[in-house]
Amino acid sequence: MKLKNILLVVAVSATTAILSVWGYAKYMENNSSYGLQQQDNGKLPVNYAGFFDKDNVPAGPVDFTAASTAATPAVVHIKTRTKEKQVTNNNRRRSPFGDLFGDDDPFSDFFGGPRSMVIPEQRASGSGVVVSGDGYIVTNNHVVEGADEITVTTTNRKTYKATVVGTDPNSDLAVIKVESSNLPYMVWGNSDDVKLGQWVLAVGYPLNLDVTVTAGIVSAKSRSIGINKGDRPIESFIQTDAAVNPGNSGGALINTNGELIGINSAIASPTGSYAGYSYAIPVNIVKKIVGDLMKFGAVQRAYIGISYPPDDVPEEKKKELGIKDGEGVFVSGVADDGAAKQAGIQKGDFITKINGSIVNSGPELQEQVARYKPGDKITVSYVRNGKENTATITLKNKSGNYEAVKQESVLDDFGGAELATVDKATAQKNDISGGVLVKKLGTGILKNTRMQEGFVITSVDGQEVKTVEDLKALLGKAQGGTVRLEGIYPGYEGTYGYPLNLSSSDQK
Repeated sequence: MKLKNILLVVAVSATTAILSVWGYAKYMENNSSYGLQQQDNGKLPVNYAGFFDKDNVPAGPVDFTAASTAATPAVVHIKTRTKEKQVTNNNRRRSPFGDLFGDDDPFSDFFGGPRSMVIPEQRASGSGVVVSGDGYIVTNNHVVEGADEITVTTTNRKTYKATVVGTDPNSDLAVIKVESSNLPYMVWGNSDDVKLGQWVLAVGYPLNLDVTVTAGIVSAKSRSIGINKGDRPIESFIQTDAAVNPGNSGGALINTNGELIGINSAIASPTGSYAGYSYAIPVNIVKKIVGDLMKFGAVQRAYIGISYPPDDVPEEKKKELGIKDGEGVFVSGVADDGAAKQAGIQKGDFITKINGSIVNSGPELQEQVARYKPGDKITVSYVRNGKENTATITLKNKSGNYEAVKQESVLDDFGGAELATVDKATAQKNDISGGVLVKKLGTGILKNTRMQEGFVITSVDGQEVKTVEDLKALLGKAQGGTVRLEGIYPGYEGTYGYPLNLSSSDQK
C-alpha cells in the first residue's frame, strides 16, 4: 500500500494563491494543573529532552547544535492507518421487474441497481511533540483525523500505540497519548517574544525520513491564510523560511535555546513540497488548547461578542459597509448578549489592545483572545471618536454564559430525535444494504435540515451507514463543521442529500 505523507499545503502560483492538499494572563503561567510538566524557577525539568542550558549560550550566533540536541528526542514520528471502507452509490432507477424476481432480478444491472465502491486502506505519516513525560503528545488535527490506528515512534526506535485525547479543527491541533513514563519532552517557549528575522529551527519527520532539523528565520507573524477548518477557525501563524515538507506536520518549531515556540502546520509551495514559506501555530495558543483538551476533552473557547471585517476588504466594499480606516480592529457588529456590549463597546469602535498587547488585525485579536477561557476577565482598549477607552470584559462561551464546556457527543444535540436501524425487509425492498430511519426529527440539529420524517440515512460524507452505531461513529469523528447526509425515502426514486451543521456559533 502506498504510504502518503501528511502536510497541510498552500499551493501558490504567480498570480493566485490556491489552497491545496492536506498533505496540517493565566495561560502564560505554569500549567501544572493541567498535568503539563514545566521548569521550576528557571530550572530545567529532570527529564528535559537534552543537556542544553540556555544560560550558557554557545559561541557563534549560528551554532544550532545545542538546540537541536535538546529538541530532537522530544519530537516523534506519527504513522496512521485508515481502514478500507465500502460505500454505496444509491443513485439508481428501480427495476420494474423487482417485485417479480426479488433479489434474483436479472434486469437489476440494466436498470441501474445500487453500485458499491471500495475506498482502499490509507496510510500516512506526520510528526508530534512530547509535552509531558507521561506520554501526552501534541500534533496537527489533520495528521490524526479519521485514523483507525495511530503509531508513535521515538528517536530511540521505541514504538507505541497511541489514542486520541482530543482534537480541535479550528486551530488544527490534536492531543494524543501513549502509555509510557519518563519520556523526554519539550520545554515551552513564549511566542510573544518571537521577533522578525530571528533564527528558528523546524524539527520533524519529512518525507518519511528519520528526525530532521532545518533552519530559517521568522519572516512574518500573525499570518492568516484561510486553511483551518471548523466552525470558527483560528489562524495567527508564525511564518518562516525553514524548509518544511510533507511529514513535518505536527513537528516542532524551536528557538535557538531549544524551546518550543510553534507547531508546524502548513507550507506555501507551487509543487506540494517546500519551495518558499512554512507556517507554525504559535506556542502560546498551543499551550492553552493542549491544556483544555487534556483537562476537559474540549477547547474552552472564549468570545468577546463582536464581529469584524476581514483584513483584505476592498476599498469600495469598505465604503459600502461603512467600514472606517484606523488603527486597531474595526468593530462592525456587537452581539446583544455578548460580553463586549455589557462592557460598553459599540459598533464603529476600534479595538487596539487586549491586556496591553497591541492588536492591529483580526488574526492578532484572535491570537490574544484564544489564550483565555470563558469566565476569564481581560482588559480591552478601544478608540471611539479619537479617544482611547479601557473596559474590563468577562469572556463568555459560545452559549453566552461563563460555564466550562464539556466534551459531548454530537448526538446529544439531536433533541429528542428518534432513530432506528432499518429492518432487513425495508432494506431489501429499497435495494440498500442498511441505513438509519429518521422516525422523528425532534427539536435538535436535524430539525434545521430540510429532511422529512421517514428519511433513511445511508451515508455521511460518502461513508456508508448501515446502523445507528455507524451513524454515531461517523458523526463523532466529524468534530464540528458541516457534513452531508445522503439517503432515500422508501418507495420513492432517487437519492437525496442534506447538509447537517454540527455547530452554529456566530460570535468572535
